[in-house]
Formats: sequence, C-alpha cells, structure tokens
Amino acid sequence: MRRLFYGGLLADTVAITGEDAHHLMHSCRARLGDRLTVVDDRGQVALMEMIGFSNEQVTLKLIEPLPGDTESPMEIILAPCLLKGDKLDLVVQKAVELGAVGVMPLVSQNSVPILNEKKRQGRQERWQKIADEAAKQCGRQKRLVVSAVTSLTDFLRRRQETSDSTLLFCYENETAHALKERLGELTSSRIFLLVGPEGGFTLPEAAAIEEGGGQSVTLGKRILRAETAALAIMSIVQYELGDLG
Repeated sequence: MRRLFYGGLLADTVAITGEDAHHLMHSCRARLGDRLTVVDDRGQVALMEMIGFSNEQVTLKLIEPLPGDTESPMEIILAPCLLKGDKLDLVVQKAVELGAVGVMPLVSQNSVPILNEKKRQGRQERWQKIADEAAKQCGRQKRLVVSAVTSLTDFLRRRQETSDSTLLFCYENETAHALKERLGELTSSRIFLLVGPEGGFTLPEAAAIEEGGGQSVTLGKRILRAETAALAIMSIVQYELGDLG
C-alpha cells in the first residue's frame, strides 16, 4: 500500500497539495476510493481514503488509525563526508532503511567533489527525495531529514551545542578502541556517526574531532571503503543498541 508523509497533523479529512498531490493524480493515476497509509509530523499513522480531486489537490478521509512502531530507540544521525560520483545516494537510502533520523553531508579536506552553493543545494534536494522514497518503501513513521552540506568545522561546532549526545568517528589509524567497546560505554541515546571521505581524515582533522568531543573507533583490521564504513557502523549500532536483529 502507498505511504504518504503529511506535513501536518492527522484529522478526519486532510488536503494533500503540491508534489505529493501531483504524484498521486498523475503518476499513480489514483482514483476515488483508493486507500493509502498516511504518516503525520508526530509519527501518527492512519489508513485514509481518497474522496476528492480538484485543482492539484487530493482530499483524504480518515478510515482508521494504524499501529506504528518502526522507529529505533536510538536517535542516530549519520554524518558522512562527500563521496565521489553517486555513492552518497546509496548511503542516504540505506541510512533510512537502517533507522537513522538524519543525514548531515560534510565537506572535509579530502572530499571530492568540490561543490558550489548551487550544486550543494541541488544535491541536498536530490538526497531528500531519495530519503523520502526510502522512508515510504520501508514503512518509516518519520521522515529522515537530509541537512544542507556543511563543513566539518561547522558540524563540530554545532554538535557541541547539542546536549546529551555522543560523537563516534571511524578512523583508520585507531587500533585500540573497537566500536563495540565504545558502545558499551555509551550513556546517551542520541549518537552522531561521523565517516570520512575517500582518503580518510587528515591528522589535523582527526585531532580537531577529538578536541570537539569525538571518540575514534576501529571497525576491524580491514580498511573499508567510505560508503561501506557508513553502512557498517550504522548496522552495528542498531544491532547492539537499537532494533536490528
């Protein structure tokens, strides 16, 4: 059944407009009486029926509330550095499936490509669409938010302003502290997972991350590709502390 994220609160009737309405009417060729699952801004889920179409608007009627329990007890924000080509498309999609609540794309010294402001905005919009489609497909109760591309320095500054959170980062020069060990010491349910680009973090960057409260972890003896490391650390955290497995 189709799933739709509604930017408001569920009511007896709701009006869907914009791209979602256009998609329902023209791409999905929806008809009166068709039903779909709707998720609102509070994560409430309901079965709704299409009862009206007019001027690029679809009117829905609530049929019944539905139980929903698809969100992890861990609040995971994935912060991957920009990768070559379309590799980050896959990372965003799988982060949604694995239960992350946010993705914060970062620019670090070894990041490729270098994007101007227009291209950064275009990429963010593309990744948000990928995230939305993945959330619908896997039955999420919340939309994963893809933040605007920002610098590693700005990310560290903003992260320090948040309360009660932990920052872990994958680092190929770390040999003493395994991810499982760090997770055993965790006291917060809000966790930032920082993953470097191809080429990894520079020594000054790693030092800055640690000064900003980050804890380095190793994922094992083999050096993983950046996109593999992002999905591996997400999966391990969800298995150990979340709802995977």
